[in-house]
Amino acid sequence: MSHLPRSFDYDLARVLLVDDDPASRLTLKTVLEAGGYNVDSAASAAEAVGKLEEGQYELVLSDLQMESPQAGLQVLAHAKMMDYKPATALLTTSETARPNLPRRENSMFIKPVDIPGLLGKVADLISERATRRIQRELRLAGV
Repeated sequence: MSHLPRSFDYDLARVLLVDDDPASRLTLKTVLEAGGYNVDSAASAAEAVGKLEEGQYELVLSDLQMESPQAGLQVLAHAKMMDYKPATALLTTSETARPNLPRRENSMFIKPVDIPGLLGKVADLISERATRRIQRELRLAGV
């Protein structure tokens, strides 16, 4: 008879979710965890920056407007400066909110009301990040 461990340690993709609205943050965290992601959450840009400095994430999802209209963009700008280069995306429930992002910006706008679409975009962002990381490592290795 084989003995299985009581719990399995899966190497789940880590997502940092940043949203100042407690209900939205809890709902999105629950949805993402049900989708198979390991989710840390932050209620402000300052808290998010601290978490970015403490750990590594495959993806940073941030609400656009929090304590200031540009707080979400500030979180993503900080994330892009990290050595581990997480994928990034802005969350919005507004139909009209869309800042002018540079064309080469890897960020996407995600509307969380479309749960299957949200999970699909999250998976795509994490996959694209993994591909970029492997390509970078191959270039550094001279392959």
